[in-house]
Amino acid sequence: MEKEYYIKSPNKIIIKLTANSITIIRKGVLNLMNHGLKGEKTIPLKSITAVQLKKPGMTNGYIQFGILGGNENKGGVFAATQDENTIMFSSKYYKDMLELKERIESYLYYPDSRIKVTDIPQEKSTSEQLKELKELLDMEIITQEEFDAKKKQLLNI
Repeated sequence: MEKEYYIKSPNKIIIKLTANSITIIRKGVLNLMNHGLKGEKTIPLKSITAVQLKKPGMTNGYIQFGILGGNENKGGVFAATQDENTIMFSSKYYKDMLELKERIESYLYYPDSRIKVTDIPQEKSTSEQLKELKELLDMEIITQEEFDAKKKQLLNI
């Protein structure tokens, strides 16, 4: 999942989406006035808690990333112009931003990094493995079915 998005209106912005992060690179005078010399901003995808997309209409649209411990602007389009976690775009880029939103949300809602029962090391004793499995079940990281299947395998049932 590596892709770059280019926005040229109203600001020049490059958005780099990788498997683990999103990087926002701002260019041009308008960005300099609104954001100063902050440079590139990289946000780990695991830190993103929400993605808000406002479709362009009478004004530009924007995509805003809510992050852990962040304090994003809640004042609409005009406040969003100065939020470092918000990217403004014209109607020409709406489909790209919709795709970006869907890609990030697919990571947030369907992470591939889920711990699987088969990831538990086999060098531990059966009782230690069962205890770890029970902890994973109690934390709702694995399902009851996964727990039962692995338990049967460990106990040779």
